[in-house]
Amino acid sequence: MRLVVVSAGLSVPSSTRLLADRLAAATVRGSAARVEVVELRDLAVEIAHNLTNGFPGRALGSALDAVTAADGLIVVTPVFSASYSGLFKSFFDVLDKDALAGKPVLIAATGGSSRHSLVTEHALRPLFAYLRAVVVPTAVYAASEDWGAEGLAERIDRAAGELAALMTGLSAAAGTTTAGVGAAPVPRAPVPTGTAPTGTAPTGTAPTGTVPVRAVPARSASGGGFEVVPFEQQLAALRP
Repeated sequence: MRLVVVSAGLSVPSSTRLLADRLAAATVRGSAARVEVVELRDLAVEIAHNLTNGFPGRALGSALDAVTAADGLIVVTPVFSASYSGLFKSFFDVLDKDALAGKPVLIAATGGSSRHSLVTEHALRPLFAYLRAVVVPTAVYAASEDWGAEGLAERIDRAAGELAALMTGLSAAAGTTTAGVGAAPVPRAPVPTGTAPTGTAPTGTAPTGTVPVRAVPARSASGGGFEVVPFEQQLAALRP
């Protein structure tokens, strides 16, 4: 499995990148995925050019391809003006609108104060819900005072475990579907011509001068299954 980490940290060293690395390490323990990190600070110029001319540069193109092909994502942004950073949003603006559909995503953010802790819920979660990603229930926010304090490690482990479970489950489901391709169809018993099982239309062609019958979703008097009502009777019920 392939886990891609998108970090929008700007400084070096960066608390945003530190949180991203800790989330990735915890996820790998539960999924044995290989990790690739996308540092948006290195792509800032190419992102700006892509917004103006519509064409990604080589490095940005590789990053976009990695995110699209990932089995799971960890996205981490610093908080700017009570929301995600412009660089973070711009990267997902140039990503194909269907690239994250059905993809497991862990959202996280860093900030200087715990007062911004709801940024994951009022900004990040709606963004990735709009992109039709599958966002894990636990989001992780780390304020300056959270580093080294109780609680952060537990939130990291819980969120990483949820992402690992989603990635493993979807990967197993995809493998099962692939293995089933080309399997022999299950044989069905033949239906005699001119007769119809309950709830289905008769096979064959109706004799000339007769009105064919078809199934309608009307419950039988016994309360189970469906009853077959002649088409002529249906028309008569519609006449005034």
